Amino acid sequence: MMSMATQKKRKMTPREKSEFFWGWLFILPTVIGLLILNIIPIFQTIWQSFFKTGDFGKGNIFIGMANYQKLMQDKAVWQALWNTVKYAIVEVPFSIVIALVLAVFLNRKMRGRSAYRTIFFLPMVAAPAAIAMVWRWLYNSEFGLLNHLIGRKVNWISDPNLAIYSIAVIGIWSIIGYNMVLFLAGLQEVPRDYYEAAAIDGASGIHQFFHITVPLISPTIFFVAVTRVIGAFQVFDLIYMVMDKTNPALAKTQSLVYLFYRYSFTEGNKGYGSAIVVLLLAVIMCITVFQMTAQKKWVHYN
Repeated sequence: MMSMATQKKRKMTPREKSEFFWGWLFILPTVIGLLILNIIPIFQTIWQSFFKTGDFGKGNIFIGMANYQKLMQDKAVWQALWNTVKYAIVEVPFSIVIALVLAVFLNRKMRGRSAYRTIFFLPMVAAPAAIAMVWRWLYNSEFGLLNHLIGRKVNWISDPNLAIYSIAVIGIWSIIGYNMVLFLAGLQEVPRDYYEAAAIDGASGIHQFFHITVPLISPTIFFVAVTRVIGAFQVFDLIYMVMDKTNPALAKTQSLVYLFYRYSFTEGNKGYGSAIVVLLLAVIMCITVFQMTAQKKWVHYN
């Protein structure tokens, strides 16, 4: 007991003090950034959701749960939530699967491998406005390249039943390169001995992919899945830049973040817009908790 008490009262050595000081000094900018840009705004948004924005944006009036009561009855909000879910259902799995397959192919020794990696990553560094302009031209119902190739007129972004999936295709194309880089990093940690032993046993490439590659990089897949679900539910820029305000498909395409933007900054009702963001936060938290629970059954940590 005396030795344990002595250990607890032992003073830190100069080296330990130095490591403690410099460790906190290096992470302090990140901590401050998280507090100022993420944590504090979250609580401010939740607090704002209990108020009605006053005239000329000043003198907010406390109205309690009125914004949430209105939200529960607002069909536009639930339609926007359903639009966001449909976007995520298409974008997340396809972007992960395609990026994983590309990463496996580009992880092998081949001529021009670096060039291919760069080409697939280029959409990540392209300006969103430029991406929107290019895809709007591709989707143009009169002169678009896609309609020219298939030989028929399709209203890719003006058909209410099709527009959200067309937007999701742009999202998949934009994020594949980023996901691929993450998967390439995970593949670097997989020992080549496993593949050589499997090849000697006669395992095919597909068998190796599902029984070696996927289990060993499952932590990376899980990380990408969590981040992509969060990113997909926060989609805004693609919808804002591709869809015009007069587009007949806008109601079946606008996301919750787009609706938040419309109520908060176009109509000036920041209290109701904050309530929409709180709803989005709750949905993302529920999905993330489900993912964290489910990952215990399929993610293998070495």
